[in-house]
Amino acid sequence: MAHSALFQPIRIRDRELPNRIVIAPMCQYSAVDGKMNDWHRIHLGQLAMSGAALLTIEATAVLPEGRITWGDVGLYDDATEEAMRQTLDSVRQWSDMSIGIQLGHAGRKASTEVPWAGGAQLPPGDEHGWQTVAPSAIPFHPDENAPVALDREGLQRVRDAFAAAARRADRLGLDFVQLHGAHGYLLHQFLSPLSNQRTDEYGGSLENRMRFPLEVFDAVRAAFPADRPVTMRVSATDWVEGGWDLEQTIAFAKALEARGCDAIHVSTGGLHPAQRIAVGPGYQVPFARGVKQAVSMPVVAVGLITDAEHAEAIVATGDADLVALARAILYDPRWPWHAAATLGATIRPPKQYLRSQPSIHRHLFKLDGPADPSPRWSRAEDGHYR
Repeated sequence: MAHSALFQPIRIRDRELPNRIVIAPMCQYSAVDGKMNDWHRIHLGQLAMSGAALLTIEATAVLPEGRITWGDVGLYDDATEEAMRQTLDSVRQWSDMSIGIQLGHAGRKASTEVPWAGGAQLPPGDEHGWQTVAPSAIPFHPDENAPVALDREGLQRVRDAFAAAARRADRLGLDFVQLHGAHGYLLHQFLSPLSNQRTDEYGGSLENRMRFPLEVFDAVRAAFPADRPVTMRVSATDWVEGGWDLEQTIAFAKALEARGCDAIHVSTGGLHPAQRIAVGPGYQVPFARGVKQAVSMPVVAVGLITDAEHAEAIVATGDADLVALARAILYDPRWPWHAAATLGATIRPPKQYLRSQPSIHRHLFKLDGPADPSPRWSRAEDGHYR
């Protein structure tokens, strides 16, 4: 394949990306009081050498009570900002990959145990728990502690927290901000009629349910530098009758684009325990296709995209402009290298890894200079190769 669509560059606002592979945000549940640590340096560091076009830092809470679990990363005070700065400084010393951050608030799905300890919601009285908030006082599960419905002061506090986190992201030199409007978290909770049963201007009609997420987008867009992208991740359907669906998602996407949104990342589900999802390779791609047909901004597809030829087809046929990897790139942190080899494209590795190029893929590595990436080694008398 002489000209792989997956490895064609794309421009998003003032950012030139070398290919169409995105590393999706993936929670690690390993922060201490919202602060990154050595685990995040290892985790982000290896992904930053993967050859993907950009790396998205995991869902990062804009307020302590907005964390999904007590182990979530935050960006809500000087301590969390400084911990993230140290992590980023370490990663950037060895990688020039574009790095962004997903800012979010878990709403009624906050205050939970880490997944490997069961993931259940923790009540406010638990040492790792706190009182949750939401558009309406409706718990995610009927037997969970009900959230407190946000009043006007609460709405302002959350909106301001998103903007403040965006300013911190700017100080950290992050290349883009993504707002988390998917997977049943706070902004998604406002969008869906299943979780938003307010009777004020933030509930009821589609226009009203979109109002608060759009206000948050406007606040973040105003707080983040104009030359850097602000994007949104959405769930295109709740997979529940009477919930949020593709038609409403398209209306929301158009409203975002009119306000200057630079890209939209299309996922699904997460809002209601009654969801019934037909999971299979690329099961969410049709939703990305539906959104792409309605907007001009770049669209990112995600969801069980594990095969290079499948990713190539998604981009080549115009179903989406980029593909996002999550668990697939955790399993194979060199997925973009292997995809480039399969598709006849080139990848630019760290110079320390140039000698790893297999002889059957002698044109895989793109070089910054004239050096031969596969020097001819010879075996010396002592048995060592030099």
